[in-house]
Amino acid sequence: MRGETTTLSVVMHCVYFPPEVGGLESHVFHLCRALAARGHRVSVVTSRSNPDFAPHEIMDGVEVWRTWLPARNTAGWAAHAFGSTPRLGAAARSADVLHAQDIASVLPCMVARKARQSRGPTPLVTTYHTSHFLKRADSPFWRPVFRRFIEAADHNLAASAEIAGVAEAIAPGRTVEALTNGVDTERFRPVPPALPAPEGGRRRIVVPRRLFEKNGVEFLIRALPILAERVDVEALLVGDGPERGRLEALAAELGVAERAHFLGARPNADMPGLLASGELAVFPSLMEATSVAALECMACQVPVAASRVGGLPEIVDAGVGDLFAPADPADLARTVARLLTDADLAALGAEARRRVVAHWSNDRLADRHLDIYHALVDGRPVPPPSPRP
Repeated sequence: MRGETTTLSVVMHCVYFPPEVGGLESHVFHLCRALAARGHRVSVVTSRSNPDFAPHEIMDGVEVWRTWLPARNTAGWAAHAFGSTPRLGAAARSADVLHAQDIASVLPCMVARKARQSRGPTPLVTTYHTSHFLKRADSPFWRPVFRRFIEAADHNLAASAEIAGVAEAIAPGRTVEALTNGVDTERFRPVPPALPAPEGGRRRIVVPRRLFEKNGVEFLIRALPILAERVDVEALLVGDGPERGRLEALAAELGVAERAHFLGARPNADMPGLLASGELAVFPSLMEATSVAALECMACQVPVAASRVGGLPEIVDAGVGDLFAPADPADLARTVARLLTDADLAALGAEARRRVVAHWSNDRLADRHLDIYHALVDGRPVPPPSPRP
């Protein structure tokens, strides 16, 4: 039997990876960094989603290979999956474990594992992260594909209990472990605000959301006029996306353009200071797994108000903020106004930080992944996870 301290060679496939910004990208990067810091060999095959990105580099001890991505849509992801398979196959020759990070990564990992069967069995782990899985789960085309993917893996993970439940319904008899994404609590910690406080006693919320329809930022904009009747408030919107022009126009139409500050995409390293520049973080999502961004806010000691959807209720409750009805500007405004005027935000933020460190730190995430990897490599049953908080 291999010991728990044996060095492993772990090869991951993930469509997007930093410098790309997003929850999936952050999760995979910080997990890989944590594994590499413990002495394991970690390689990632991803897309060259920006021509300025290096095709090959070492990032914090993680070897990164980037291959062609023709478009950021289903057809583009499929083309990337096909085109990345040779590079993944080369990396997999010395792999102890293959790990597919979300839907588009499973088939390339299955092909790479089959290609190296002559060298012995290679365990395959999959993680299902995003709303793309939930949106396609009932599709007559995708449902049998997902069942095949789930059955092919030696261990399946999901970023929320909701995703895990849907996956188990697709593949009866297979266990899918819900494992909340982790946060680098050394990087995301209480820091001084990057921006000066608003003048005249105005309050400030921060909305770290990419501007896609599913993230529900429209309803935050629609809530601002209602909220402004109760509290003098402004919103920092950190993130970019195809909805930006429409949302800026909506803010102007509703008369709240001077309250909605669109900062665009910012590097991951800038985020702790930007998050600390707000008193409260707001997540108006319409669909969500377990939000890495929400956990990052909590790690920075910023309380969170979030939609009651997906995995958000698994991490947000009255002890760290509150929940509101999705797609409901009035309820969003009521909840945020109450928190800003009546709640002890400092106490909520302190509890949020405590919970992330105790339950959702990157160290704990790495521990669980290594438990799984070592058991599979040794041919042992995977030990049960610790009880969810």
